[in-house]
Amino acid sequence: MTITAEAPAGTVRAGRREWIGLAVLALPTLLVSLDVFVLVLALPKLALGLHADGTEQLWIMDTYGFMVAGFMVTMGTLGDRIGRRKLLLIGAAAFGVASVAAAFSTSAGMLIAARAVLGIAGATLAPSTLALIGTLFQNPQQRAQAIGIWAGCFTVGAIIGPMVGGFLLEHFWWGSVFLLGVPAMVLLLVIGPKLLPEYRDEHAGRLDLPSVGLSLGAILPAVYGVKELARDGVHPVPAAALITGLAVGYVFVKRQRALRDPLVDFSLFTAKAFRTTLGGMLLFSMLGGTTMLFTAQFLQVAQHLSPVGAALGLLPGMAASTVSFLAAPALARRVKANVLIAGGVALAATGMAILAVVDPAAGPAWPALGFAVTSLGVGPMVALGTDLVVGSVPQRKAGAAASLAQTVNEFGYAFGIATVGTLGNAVVRAHGLPSGLHAVAGLAAAAFAVLVWFVARNLRAA
Repeated sequence: MTITAEAPAGTVRAGRREWIGLAVLALPTLLVSLDVFVLVLALPKLALGLHADGTEQLWIMDTYGFMVAGFMVTMGTLGDRIGRRKLLLIGAAAFGVASVAAAFSTSAGMLIAARAVLGIAGATLAPSTLALIGTLFQNPQQRAQAIGIWAGCFTVGAIIGPMVGGFLLEHFWWGSVFLLGVPAMVLLLVIGPKLLPEYRDEHAGRLDLPSVGLSLGAILPAVYGVKELARDGVHPVPAAALITGLAVGYVFVKRQRALRDPLVDFSLFTAKAFRTTLGGMLLFSMLGGTTMLFTAQFLQVAQHLSPVGAALGLLPGMAASTVSFLAAPALARRVKANVLIAGGVALAATGMAILAVVDPAAGPAWPALGFAVTSLGVGPMVALGTDLVVGSVPQRKAGAAASLAQTVNEFGYAFGIATVGTLGNAVVRAHGLPSGLHAVAGLAAAAFAVLVWFVARNLRAA
């Protein structure tokens, strides 16, 4: 089935076939999230097996994220042009092949190259699956519920990743962790063409290759510069990379405004719900990811927990966010979206406030509680916010909107580590880790308090 015209939104309710299709779409989302978390556990073993030095280990970890961030915008727009299902299946095939190559890599360079291909393939998966959910579920309530399930798969992957990765590393060689996604991708390639509808915009123009080059020239140096500045402080090379990325980004924006068929349609930002939600998601990813990192460090350093113990301390928060993702669409049937999102942000701010005053002598229960309360407030912003982003644009632009939402999350996390994380590290060096967590969580709580007002004011019609 190929869809090439706008469907009447809200008139058709999804049936069993569409929900099975959602399960097919959710599986690669779960596996991509799991793949990120198991690599953290596998790094020591693979570094030893491949004789990877410190720099090579950093590239093994970071290459995937760089490629995902760099190619996300391009892939979202490409799917609108050539077909979202087609792009998803191409990406799944490439992801499976690259996973096998990574598993059987014989050198650090080979693994880095495989991770780069995995990143490019991974950039096709999130916008394609999210845009296809918008095609499968035309009823707004069902679409919100489906997006909540899709978003919950990210945290489910984070929950089971360390457990599955630990089992594999205990019984098999380090490359086995890369093979986790292969069966899922094979299943997607077999079942996807039968269950998933195809959608493409027949009226979209040709892909502007100079815009693709400019987008890569803006995003890749900017993300690299932000990450390196956060990791090692101010140095000429990452600072120059960040400045270069910003300069190329300025040229990119000017070109998009002049094109008839741009890679990124900046007219989407004229919709208040679109720009407000993207801004809120950016702030959430900036502050939430940084706070999670400092909480994990706090549990290990101040509470003297092992890495596994720290992961268990974060587990209630991961479970809370999964519940929140699933519950938010159901609650939205009774509560207005702006009220629900603002309430979720307020709950997240409460969790941050707990982290801002937690006493190291009180044990690990209080930081775990603060992180769990924060995570419980995440669902409405992420699940309903993503639905607002995708639902506030025409169906033919859903892929581009989905890619922007995912790019905001990727860049927000990196930018948060570079800015808020740098502030926290400065406090750590001066006063110790507890004060660093207090500073980061206090800043996040204050920012979320402002976000409550901003969301309530700007999403009234949602």
